[in-house]
Amino acid sequence: MAYETLVAVYDTPAHADAAVRALKAAGFHESDISVFNGEHLKAGKATLSANVKEPGVVISLRVPESEVAHATAVLDIHRPLDVHDRAVTMGVAPAAHVETVKETIQAVPLAAVQTVAVTPKLAAAQPDVLRLAEEQLQVGKEMAETGRTRVRRFVTEKDVAADVTLHEEHAELIRKAISDPKFIGDIDWADEEIEVVETAEHAVAKKTAKIVEEVALRKVGTDHVETIRDKLRRQQVEIERLDAQGKVIPAKTA
Repeated sequence: MAYETLVAVYDTPAHADAAVRALKAAGFHESDISVFNGEHLKAGKATLSANVKEPGVVISLRVPESEVAHATAVLDIHRPLDVHDRAVTMGVAPAAHVETVKETIQAVPLAAVQTVAVTPKLAAAQPDVLRLAEEQLQVGKEMAETGRTRVRRFVTEKDVAADVTLHEEHAELIRKAISDPKFIGDIDWADEEIEVVETAEHAVAKKTAKIVEEVALRKVGTDHVETIRDKLRRQQVEIERLDAQGKVIPAKTA
């Protein structure tokens, strides 16, 4: 990630302190902010120290390229002085340019035209700001009923058939002629009978019951990945600077 260094000069420590607090509130890390007071400036380059009056303060900020516009807007809210114009004021540049700068500042107050994205804390301190919002996609999960499964027990009947062999016993009359002379002499004239028990097997059916199967229900969980697609909205700003005649001042390129 590429970084740039922004430098802002303030005439008073109060303005510089307010700018530092605003930078921190806007999310810039304290380790990226450097503050140089009058003593530091005297020890530095003569040109810079000459252009900043006592008790002027210089703020140096290291920011990613993507945050340069944001940081510049936060610094400009607290009216930093233009080092070049201060040099003009001290006689380094023509006076006509100084008058033009004064008219520009008076005609277009810087704080009134700044529209930057800031935190609620900074917005409370500086009411003339636009709050920028952006949507964020949050994907959660909820359990929903998709259906039910029921198992019902009921009784059915079916026709069955089975073959069985049955045994029967019947009496059979047997007659035969006798010609043997020994049976002629002595005859038993008493009444007598003989009897044979006849039997027959009959089919007998009975039914028995036994458990042949068990049926139950249980839940089986499976996971799958579902991609949620949507469009997120984000508010952005364009910063436009105007000169004393109302013409747009082209942005400076690094």
